[in-house]
Amino acid sequence: MFDTKIAFVLRNDLAVWQTLNVTAFLATGIAAQTPDLVGEPYVDRAGNTFNALSRQPMIVLAADQDTLRTIHRRALDRGVVASAYVEDMFATGHDEANRAVFVQYGPDDAPLVGIALRADKKLVDKITKGAKMHP
Repeated sequence: MFDTKIAFVLRNDLAVWQTLNVTAFLATGIAAQTPDLVGEPYVDRAGNTFNALSRQPMIVLAADQDTLRTIHRRALDRGVVASAYVEDMFATGHDEANRAVFVQYGPDDAPLVGIALRADKKLVDKITKGAKMHP
C-alpha cells in the first residue's frame, strides 16, 4: 500500500519515559519533513473533532549504541534526511537549547538515543538492518 517506510530506532537501554519522549519528538520531525503524511482530522460519533494522525504506519525498533551509530552512518551515506535525538537533549527545556547541544556533535561522536527516517521501504530496511522490534 505504501512505497515508503517510517522507522524509529531507539537505543535499547533507555528508561520508558525516555523512549516515549524521544519517539514523540522524532515523530514531529518526520511529520514536518512530509506535511502530506498527515491525514484528515478524526471525528467521533458525537461530532467531537480530534487531531489528524499519520496516514502511514510507523515501526519502532531498538538497537544498542553501536548499531544505532551504524544506522545513523548508513542514513547519512545514502542521503536520507532523518530526525535525530542526542542524550544531552533530555536535560534541556526547549528547542533552542536542544539545537545548541545537538550542534556540538558530529556523526562519529553524537550520543544518539534515537533516529527516525522515512524513505523507500527497501532502503529503510537496509539502513535499519541490525535493529530489532522494540519490546
